[in-house]
Amino acid sequence: MAFALRSPGAVRAPASAQRASGVRAAKPGVLRSAAVARPRVQTHAAALSVPVNQLTDEERTNLAHELGYKSIGKELPDTVSLTDIIKSMPPDVFKLDHGKAWRACLTSIAACAACWYLISISPWYLLPAAWALAGTAFTGFFVIGHDCGHRSFHENNLVEDIVGHIAFAPLIYPFEPWRIKHNHHHAHTNKLVEDTAWHPVTEADMAKWDPTSAMLYKVFLGTPLKLFASVGHWLVWHFDLNKYTPKQRTRVVISLAVVYGFMMTVFPALVYFGGPWAFVKYWLMPWLGYHFWMSTFTVVHHTAPHIPFKKAEDWNAAKAQLSGTVHCDFPNWVEFLTHDISWHVPHHVAPKIPWYNLRKATASLRENWGQYMTECTFNWRVVKNICTECHVYDEKVNYKPFDYQKEETLFAVQRRVIPDSAAF
Repeated sequence: MAFALRSPGAVRAPASAQRASGVRAAKPGVLRSAAVARPRVQTHAAALSVPVNQLTDEERTNLAHELGYKSIGKELPDTVSLTDIIKSMPPDVFKLDHGKAWRACLTSIAACAACWYLISISPWYLLPAAWALAGTAFTGFFVIGHDCGHRSFHENNLVEDIVGHIAFAPLIYPFEPWRIKHNHHHAHTNKLVEDTAWHPVTEADMAKWDPTSAMLYKVFLGTPLKLFASVGHWLVWHFDLNKYTPKQRTRVVISLAVVYGFMMTVFPALVYFGGPWAFVKYWLMPWLGYHFWMSTFTVVHHTAPHIPFKKAEDWNAAKAQLSGTVHCDFPNWVEFLTHDISWHVPHHVAPKIPWYNLRKATASLRENWGQYMTECTFNWRVVKNICTECHVYDEKVNYKPFDYQKEETLFAVQRRVIPDSAAF
């Protein structure tokens, strides 16, 4: 892991020199350390050049504050395996409670019904708030299906397959294709190219872009639109049979049939009884709200200036799942409606932990491995770095922005306009 730290008295290179080296000049005070002076290092918020394991506790605390995190963990020793971490957790966090699982279903059904009623009575100026609430409630269905996919919902796999398909149908997510690719994400978290959730673009990728492609990538991955990027991921990964083996395709086709069946019945009914506006009002806008949370959870949990993506030969499962996954606190109402999916570190350490045990599992990890964990509260500074700086893979400094050679207007404006507060 690598990141930048500027000590008092460090000499800053001219902006032109920093730009030539691929590092954008940072504003004064960013990543300032109270520790003993070091040689001058890069000061770009997402180009961090001093290894984590070389920092004192005070330096890591200061860095966490500058980047908007509550804590940044030490680098996990190479001698620690993922099995060691799993064995440190109490056995009861793996136990299934069918009552809690089914109550989550009822909670999401009731929440969505209430949101649809709220949408139906809201004047136009309150509809965005109602849609945001409904999108969050929609995400609860995803989390239920998500546990089914990880076999942490019910002891009967057939029940899990049925519930998973039903929960995913309103989201137009084919259950089996998602399950296959999502399990691949867990097996290769933060592994460059292999991670199917997301990974930074490479300079080799950028070299292949024509001007239109470059513009589209920068707009959708280099602005707050990145917080809706799961729409593109949904389209690319889950409907193409060529992405699945012949053995997998029968189950994939069944999942696609369920989704298409939902689309061919519910969508025409919405339009028939309420016109095209009903389709937009009751399904499309809440669905986009759901994708906001899908994208936001993914990038916040797996993207930070000090957390690297690794090539396959350098990848370490324990480091990727424990130290490479961020715990982020969201507002209580969000965590309630999304069934604690944001308590994400233990889920990556052991995906078979059901959602209702994630808090207890997190407490155990904090007790035994807390010094190696990164934690934050959802805030503007974290989001700003993810959207405007963490774009392109760099082996030495983890990330650099799309405009690492010369600052571009698209990013310059965002850096001035997007708040830099460590709160929301």
